[in-house]
Order: sequence, then C-alpha cells, then structure tokens
Amino acid sequence: MKIGLVSGEFPPMPGGVGDFTRILGERLREHGQDPHVLSRAGSTSDSLPVSAVSSWGPGCIPAVRAWIRQNRIAVVNLQYQTAAYDMSPFIHVLPKTLSVPVVTTFHDLRHPYLFPKAGPLRDRIVMHLARSSAGVICSNHEDDRRLQALANRRLIPIGSSVPSITDGANDAAAWRRRACPDDDAFLLGHFGFLKAIKGLDFLIEAMANLHAAGCKLRLLLIGGRSNTVDKSEDAAYLRRLEGRIQQLGLQDLVTWTGFLPDHELAACFQAVDLMALPFTDGASFRRSSLIAALHNGCAVLTTEPAMNIDIFRHASNLWLVPARSSAAIEKALRRLMRDPEQLTRLRAGAAELSAHFDWDVIARSTIDFLQSSI
Repeated sequence: MKIGLVSGEFPPMPGGVGDFTRILGERLREHGQDPHVLSRAGSTSDSLPVSAVSSWGPGCIPAVRAWIRQNRIAVVNLQYQTAAYDMSPFIHVLPKTLSVPVVTTFHDLRHPYLFPKAGPLRDRIVMHLARSSAGVICSNHEDDRRLQALANRRLIPIGSSVPSITDGANDAAAWRRRACPDDDAFLLGHFGFLKAIKGLDFLIEAMANLHAAGCKLRLLLIGGRSNTVDKSEDAAYLRRLEGRIQQLGLQDLVTWTGFLPDHELAACFQAVDLMALPFTDGASFRRSSLIAALHNGCAVLTTEPAMNIDIFRHASNLWLVPARSSAAIEKALRRLMRDPEQLTRLRAGAAELSAHFDWDVIARSTIDFLQSSI
C-alpha cells in the first residue's frame, strides 16, 4: 500500500512529530508498505522518499495534490500538530480537497493559536478536520475521549524517538561525571523542549529548597532548549526559567546538554538516577519525553494524569505527584533520594510499561487502521 505521510516537521529539523513520522515510515516499510513523506524544505532521509512544500499557505493544497498523483498515493496519513504547520488554517481543509482518503493522526488536539482573536473558531476548525477525515488516530486518552462521537477512530500511542542502548556505559559514565562531579550527589534528569507546560519551574523550586537543606543533588537538562518550529511561543518562559535558576544560585547545579545524537541521548538517560517530568497537565500518552524515559528503563517521577490511565501505577512503574506543586516534588525527592530499592522497582516497572509503546505494534495497528479506512 502506498501511504503518504504528511508532516509539518521532519528531520533534520528537531521535533517529536518529525521523529515520530520518520520512525513510523521506516517501520511501515519493514512491514511491507510503501511510505512516502511530504514535509517542509530541508527535510531528508536515507531510507524514505521525501518531498517538500515551499510553505503551508494556500499553495500547499495543489502541491499535496501533485505529490499524490506523482507517487500514486492510496491513502494520506496526516500527522497533525498545528504549530508544526506554521499556524496555517489551510492544512485543516485537506480531507475535503484531496482525491484520496485522509486519516489524521492527532498528536495534540488542544486549541491551536492560529491567529489573534480567533476565539471559538480555533475549536471549530480543528473539529472540522477531525470530522472530515476518513478516520482519526488519537495518540492519547484525552483526545480519544474528546473525539468519542466519531465512529472511525483508534487509540494508537506514539513510540520512543530515542533508542535504548546496551553498550553505552562509558558514554553514560562520562555524562554523569560532567553533570555530577560529586560522586555521591543525586542526579536528576529532564528531557525535552522547555515549555511552561513541562513544569520545570516547579522542579527548580523544589531543588532550591533541597539544596538549601543540604541535600546534594544536580540536574541534567537533556536535549535542545526550544523547537525551531514554535520557539517564539515559549521564549519568555525560557528566559524566566534561566533567570530563576540564576536568582536561586543553582546555575552550577544545572547542566544543559543541547541537541544530541540518539546514542548520546540514550547515554544521558542511563546516567541519571531519576527522570523528573512534572507536566502541569499530568502524565499522558502524548508526552514523548515520558515514553522515551520509559523506553530507556528510567525511574520516573511525574505528575498525576488528568484522567485515569490504568497502566500508570504509582510506586510500581511511575512515582506520581500532584501537578503544579513544588512542595509535592520536594517531598517525593526526599523519599526517593534515600530509597534505592524503590528506584530499582521503578526501573523494572518502566521496562514493563514500555511494551505498550512498541514500534512494531504501532506500525501494525496503523496499517490495519489505514486499510480499514480506504
């Protein structure tokens, strides 16, 4: 089956949706399919045919049509995240303008910005995309519940964009020495672009209190600070966060890695004692940073899900705390820093939980749903 994968971002541009699209395309090919990618200029791949549009403005519609004809695409799988398409409204009308079925994968169904004073139109335009698609794939429980009125939908989680490694002990040790020169200090890790919704400011406040109380801990911030697609959106938050770190005198306790290749990212995951991911809206399948940490067998502290997710179990595979509470994070860290056995249980639980995000399962489920939607 010739499958067209349309994504607003794609490697080498950093971004979770682009990484997901690349890996999904590679796995679809391994499962006997013929995937083709359409993204923005500069996108490349050694294993997949990649075409580009000049922009996501009105000219993208005839460009997508020509790409479909040229490659004889049977079904389009649109990877949807508004920011990745430069806030363009035109991507939302693709299902009504193309000659082949469009199945939309919603990576995040929350309201996009779109343009000033868009108001209720923001919700209507996204729901128009969902209703006009031949089928919808939800990557998380929140979006699946919101679209429950649509009959042809399926919950298929995202997988990890960071591969686990088994021979990276030396690299992991090097990162630990760099971030944690005190051998007996407790090393926290955080992964992903720095946005307000990631809740890192609450972690910083908890760290400051623990440091003032004499606890020896450090923080490794893994990956780039901002996405090249929507970096302006959270620039102010990043400036405030950096200023707060300086104000609290924590700058010597925080190491920023910047963008890293996959094997270095995996080494950083291995180097830390605990991944701290205090999302302000709770743990969710939509969080690629959480899935990457689980895939790499990390002990993870994160925030309680906004809705019940039965496979997330406190003290078994995740350590869950209330959202938006530096006090709760501080209390949890005091407990976990002196309980290595609990950290071991969390690592074992993470390894079991990661099976739910296996790429082969994701690829097979996607193929089955696309075929049923044609």
